[in-house]
Amino acid sequence: MGDGSHARGPDDLTGAHRRAERAEAPVGGSVGGPAGGPAASGDGGGGGEEVWGDGLIARRVDENAGAEQFAVLPSRPASSSAALMPLAYDGNLRSRLDALRELVGLSRTRLDSATLAEAGRVLDEAAARRRLSGQHTVVAIAGATGSGKSQLFNTLAGVTISETGVRRPTTAAPIACSWSDGAASLLDRLGIPGRLRRRPLQHPDSESPLRGLVLIDLPDHDSAAVQHREQVDRILALVDAVIWVVDPEKYADAVLHERYLRPMAGHAEVTLVVLNQVDRLPGEAAEQVLDDLRRLLDEDGIALGEHGEPGAAVLALSALTGEGVGELRETLGQFVAERQAPARRIAADVDAAARHLRPVYVAGRRTGLSEEAREEFADRLADAVGATAAGEAAERAWLRNANRACGTPWLRLWRWYHDRRDPITGRLSTRAQTDEEATARQRVEQAVRTVADRASAGLPAPWALAMREAAVRGAQGLPEALDELAVRAGLPPGRPPRPGWWPVAVLAQATMTLLQVVGGLWLLGQIIGVVPPNLGVPVLLMVAGIVGGPLIEWSCRLAARGPARRYGHEAERLLREAAAGCGRARVLDPLAAELLRYREVREQYARVTGAGLATGAGAGAGAAAGTATR
Repeated sequence: MGDGSHARGPDDLTGAHRRAERAEAPVGGSVGGPAGGPAASGDGGGGGEEVWGDGLIARRVDENAGAEQFAVLPSRPASSSAALMPLAYDGNLRSRLDALRELVGLSRTRLDSATLAEAGRVLDEAAARRRLSGQHTVVAIAGATGSGKSQLFNTLAGVTISETGVRRPTTAAPIACSWSDGAASLLDRLGIPGRLRRRPLQHPDSESPLRGLVLIDLPDHDSAAVQHREQVDRILALVDAVIWVVDPEKYADAVLHERYLRPMAGHAEVTLVVLNQVDRLPGEAAEQVLDDLRRLLDEDGIALGEHGEPGAAVLALSALTGEGVGELRETLGQFVAERQAPARRIAADVDAAARHLRPVYVAGRRTGLSEEAREEFADRLADAVGATAAGEAAERAWLRNANRACGTPWLRLWRWYHDRRDPITGRLSTRAQTDEEATARQRVEQAVRTVADRASAGLPAPWALAMREAAVRGAQGLPEALDELAVRAGLPPGRPPRPGWWPVAVLAQATMTLLQVVGGLWLLGQIIGVVPPNLGVPVLLMVAGIVGGPLIEWSCRLAARGPARRYGHEAERLLREAAAGCGRARVLDPLAAELLRYREVREQYARVTGAGLATGAGAGAGAAAGTATR
């Protein structure tokens, strides 16, 4: 905005300074006399002396004479003995920064660098700001073209420092004005050269109510020059606080609200919004515009709450007439005197980084592997390894052994003859074994996919992907390991163990056979005349042996069902436990490790947000991970 008088830029002031020196040198001597030290020029602030530009010279206009008069302001270089206190963060902010640093370290193998870039930038900027002065507060004045921010900058400084006028854009580079010494390193961090560093024409450092303030006049955020907008974005990310200057015509500009105010709603405590040029609004129009501005800011989430919640202060003023500037100066004085803006800005940056990272750390619901999911996984592996079939085979083997031990000799002889007459070729069993192996492999793969999906359900995408990758790695070689396990944990070599009643049954069966033989020989002797005829006794003996043998075999078969069933169940249990142990070691334990890792980063994220230890989803993940390792 123009202020009715033309103000020269820094280069014009430099030329005017040189002309003034040449004009005054023959009369008043050197300009660098006791009345005012020469303004130093340079691009840095190194060494023990700060470097400031020629903005220490303010141009005045004598309306009567019509000639330009110049006032030379004294330059006060920083004393090399003056020790500036570095910025100190309180315990809560330090804890949050440590948690964010730990969170980034734990997440590097799970999240891409682009996701962690903002958090890394916040950590770097927090460390850089902490090493610098804690006695200064860097405040940027930002606004759109024609909003009058440069005019407000000059009014606060009490001297024409930043050029104003009708030409757009007017401010081409950020200009700094410091109310006290020791701010050179802060301005070096902002990349503002020494030729663009100024001093105000007001009170001495010890008396200024704005002592410690470093004010930055930024280029227009809506400038047509891309480099101007880039400078605005770069410096806004580094300063401690921002004063947004809006005018009655462009206070509702969508670019301002959507690109800056709304995304930085979390920085409301270090934001001031100034409605400038209220002198152009008649009657109650200023209050109406101010109310509408507060409404828009409230929609952006940045306005001061009705009950004193943290938010942006909103002021109305006129930089041209000075109306409301005193209130702004008082607000800035209190703001700078508190010396809390740098820490609040860092805390707001941490909050913004936490909000950015929330989708990759906060689960939508309780996560982890339930007991039911783990049991189902073990059952699937047991089916794949054939635990049920192995148990049934063990039961049949036990029964077959019992039949062989307790059966009649004639029946065992018949079975032996039948086995020799019809030997098993094995061709069909080979085909069946090949198909069974392929089916078992498919079952194992399906079991791994199912348990991985259940373990990753509800987790943020990066951690869900890590869970699936861990399951896939564990599944490599699992079918082969289960096959080897089935061989080792299968039926023991040799015959199944015999119960104590087997010898009695075998003796009884032998007795029945002996009765048959004795009865048969007795009858044969009667037939050939060796033994006196007596059919009753030998026939009775033979009938007792013939009937008693099958009866004993049938009784032994009934008695063997219980032990055979227990023997089969034990064989199945051993194979199931072995398969479950193999699956736990190769799949469930890696999944549990990933869940524990997620719990750890979730707890660190909770510390970053200031919520303390993780609850809900994070605690559920930890509990599930703990039980998965049992």
